[in-house]
Amino acid sequence: MVRLGVIGGSGLYDIDGLDDVEEYIVETAWGSPSGPIISGRHGELELLFLPRHGVGHVLNPSEVPYRANVAAMRKLGATHLLAVSAVGSLDERLPPKSLVCPDQIIDRTVCRPRTFFDQGVVGHVGLADPFDAELRHLLIDAATTVGSAVSDGGAYVCIEGPQFSTRAESHLFRSGGASVIGMTAMPEARLAREIGLPYAMLAMVTDFDVWHESSEPVTVEMVIANLHSNTAAALRILAAFDSLVDRLAAIHPASDPAAAIVTRPDLISADARRRLADIGIDLDA
Repeated sequence: MVRLGVIGGSGLYDIDGLDDVEEYIVETAWGSPSGPIISGRHGELELLFLPRHGVGHVLNPSEVPYRANVAAMRKLGATHLLAVSAVGSLDERLPPKSLVCPDQIIDRTVCRPRTFFDQGVVGHVGLADPFDAELRHLLIDAATTVGSAVSDGGAYVCIEGPQFSTRAESHLFRSGGASVIGMTAMPEARLAREIGLPYAMLAMVTDFDVWHESSEPVTVEMVIANLHSNTAAALRILAAFDSLVDRLAAIHPASDPAAAIVTRPDLISADARRRLADIGIDLDA
């Protein structure tokens, strides 16, 4: 079964219009996710939905339980993972209310657990291209079917937050060629890759970051005002996946997660094996 997991960021806290809706409270080897996960159906599309910051937006970007969120999606049968995230623009060509499908990430986070491979088991996955190319293209096609323009490609800078950047930082990120800036793509993309979930992002531009000297400094009020328009577009794009289920089913992980593990099998503890089994990596198969 193809089941699209959707992790909603600021502004996207629920998805209306689903049939056969159920709510799941999930526990994982890495604790509880941000909140209950909603499953439902939109036409032929099976969806799992989780608001990244919790019901009522109670978790700041560093408090989000990224490992539990990704693990819970896997436990409920997600085969692909789509992130919807609010971002600031580092590019004059991406004004507020733009939609972007980035293809690269610059990770500037400093204090978040970022791997499933620890505590007695070591694994190394390739992350040269952190977003799945096929899922990215499918996302752009879904947007096209509902008349939404999505910018194809660009680097997303992920900062720790919860504060916005200084002007000096904003200019530095621009000088490195980044397109947008946010606080949640990492370690989400890392974790999805580790367990073989094809991952892509719909980034919703809420403001020009503070490099834009003609703009006022970023405020929460500014961000929220632009979120409403972006969220409506995101919901239309998600609904369009209903007509693309066959193409979604043809997108498979690039590699076997178990192949990334370098720890000698006889040294992997029973506890570590149970943790990995919780995310679909069965070393005893």
